[in-house]
Amino acid sequence: MKRPNLVKEKLASGKIAFGQLILELFTPGAVHIIANCGLDFVIFDMEHGRGDIVQLSALIESAKSAGIVPLARVPDLGFAPLSRLLDVGARGVMVPRVETGEQMRSIVQQLKYAPQGSRGVALGVAHDDYRSAGASYFADANQDTIVIALLETARAFENLDEILSTPGLDIAWMGHFDLTVSMGIPAQFDHPDFLKMMDRLLEGCRRHNLAAGFLPADPASTVYWIKKGFRVISLGSDIGVYQGGLQAFHDAVRSAL
Repeated sequence: MKRPNLVKEKLASGKIAFGQLILELFTPGAVHIIANCGLDFVIFDMEHGRGDIVQLSALIESAKSAGIVPLARVPDLGFAPLSRLLDVGARGVMVPRVETGEQMRSIVQQLKYAPQGSRGVALGVAHDDYRSAGASYFADANQDTIVIALLETARAFENLDEILSTPGLDIAWMGHFDLTVSMGIPAQFDHPDFLKMMDRLLEGCRRHNLAAGFLPADPASTVYWIKKGFRVISLGSDIGVYQGGLQAFHDAVRSAL
């Protein structure tokens, strides 16, 4: 029996789920460090990060032992089958560049067992701890699986309501860098048009009873966006947090000398 999905539990009770995006530090120790800091989940990035499916499967085992929820971001919509990440033990999948309701429905279809979807069946493998479960397993797995849509283009926001109304979607994640590039205002995160998109995402998530996800730049902006309504938060990325901490350490020593 799997441990309870802490992310699902926190979202169901209206709490905030904290985690971190891993792009570079694909090591078992990094997962335990994140867990020791009290975070709830880790997202292994296979789009921009260095991880592959073999590394992912090993780090998922580390996440299990650390008691943290392992999620994974696929490289693109064409990654097939999406359910392979679930079969190696991920408890949720983040899909980048979702732009239409049709794409969103296809994603859910691939990640859920029948009757909600058409996920292929392989039991007695990593996702069920090599213990083939009975008939109740399929409904439990569908409930446990977290589906995350990364919304990061202007076209996605043209079809926002159709995407967010898709049954089976759990988290709508703001892809802020890509979105500003798509809008012709690259990295202008204080631009009124971008801020309108943030508000639209939050309003849509409230309307469809979804959680909104985001990766803020620093503690102050994290608190701001949580107060605005974001409930799934990546506390930076491994690269950003490590580099920022090391730079602050180095600067403090040099200043003291």
